[in-house]
Amino acid sequence: MNLTEHLAALQVVVPLLAAPVIVLLQGKRLAWAATTATSVMAFIIAVALTVGVMNGQDFQYFMGSWDAPYGIELRVDALSALVLLVVTGASTVALLAAYHSVESQVETERQPLFYAAWVLALAGLTGITVAADAFNIFVFMEISSLASYVLVAGGPDRRALPAVFKYLIFGTIGATFYLIGVGLIYMMTGTLNLADMELRIHEVSDQSPILVAAGFITVGLALKAAVFPLHIWLPSAYTFAPHAVTVFLAACATKVSLYVLLRFDFFVFQQNLFGHEAQFAYFLMPLALAAIIVASAIAMFEKNVKRLLAWSSVAQIGYIILGASLVTVAGLSASILHIFNHALAKGTLFLVVACLALQVSQLRLGSLAGIAKAMPWTCGAFVVAGLSLIGVPGTAGFVSKWYLISAVLSLGPSGIALAAVIVVSSLMAVVYIWRIVEQIYFQPATAMTTVKETPISLLALTWLAALANIYFGLNPELPVTLSSAAATVLMGHLQ
Repeated sequence: MNLTEHLAALQVVVPLLAAPVIVLLQGKRLAWAATTATSVMAFIIAVALTVGVMNGQDFQYFMGSWDAPYGIELRVDALSALVLLVVTGASTVALLAAYHSVESQVETERQPLFYAAWVLALAGLTGITVAADAFNIFVFMEISSLASYVLVAGGPDRRALPAVFKYLIFGTIGATFYLIGVGLIYMMTGTLNLADMELRIHEVSDQSPILVAAGFITVGLALKAAVFPLHIWLPSAYTFAPHAVTVFLAACATKVSLYVLLRFDFFVFQQNLFGHEAQFAYFLMPLALAAIIVASAIAMFEKNVKRLLAWSSVAQIGYIILGASLVTVAGLSASILHIFNHALAKGTLFLVVACLALQVSQLRLGSLAGIAKAMPWTCGAFVVAGLSLIGVPGTAGFVSKWYLISAVLSLGPSGIALAAVIVVSSLMAVVYIWRIVEQIYFQPATAMTTVKETPISLLALTWLAALANIYFGLNPELPVTLSSAAATVLMGHLQ
């Protein structure tokens, strides 16, 4: 048996099978170890899939040997390989950090259930990424969403309950809209397989239901991805979730929904629906620009560090949508590349926040005054990740912003205005990152006799993530190759 042929299925099956086992484990360390081992295995599978894709291998798997469109198909290409790296990598790093942070935030007897929900969220997110039919995307979407609700509400902060309730309401509406759209397409085409759907849509004589379906699916996925102005659930969910959970979800949860949005709009709808290309550009581009400016402005005045970074995530989602709304290979490449690079920067920033939370009771700016004197290495990692988020040359964030600016300037005079928005928003990012840096480095320290540096194991992990921002800034070949290949394939469907 060639194990390589089954990698796409193992990407989902491994965490799904691990979940019930983790529930039965006694002892918090054993549950954490099993969950971390599962995530590491999922990451190794994702790396193997990526290596295969880079070498030109096509990963296609039919569950039960039933060929599509009648059976369930799993498929991995350049786009899904990049997203799988983000999801499994973020989960692994967050779990390694959870060894220190979850113990103080989740009750001991509930930790096996908490970690079981974690691997279910991992299975759901990876399942969405490899699924090649619309209904199973919905199934895995619900698995990941329900598990994410449990994770966000798993901490001791009671304010997480209204936050997760808002998250649940918006997530449920988004999933319902998506399912209505899929139902309309199935009614008109008789298929759920994405590739088969692409072929059959243009044969439908009455395109009105397909247009309505496109609207439902786009709005539903925009809700799940926190696209402005449907982002209301995100700041509170990120702020009050356990710190390790925020590292995980901030790096990949919204990215997976954006992945599905790109799949549908470029793979299924763009080629078949007359005028959908213009609608995609004209409706989403203003929303992207509003997200970039408004969310950055709000972040400039936030005093809670986690909420500040959460609003920054809304702005960064705007960059991804802006690149996709150009409907060009260059714009789409920049958009997909920023999915990877933003996950690196924001995951590292929230990882530093988890380190700081071990030493201070409140994550407000005033509570962090002068803390760099006691935690110089931790704060240094924050500066590196902050520079990447801003887009300073030599960091991963610069690469994707450079690609995005190059893409908008290729539009001619109108692109100059778009490039100006990107530059202004980067300057706004300088302001809100500097507000944190100013507090931790340049404000007089309060009484911090008990504050000490982050434990060496967690500090090493944090710096590994921070250095990854520099490595992929200086050597961006892997994400650039994957994003360019993915954009070419998606735009090839449009051609």
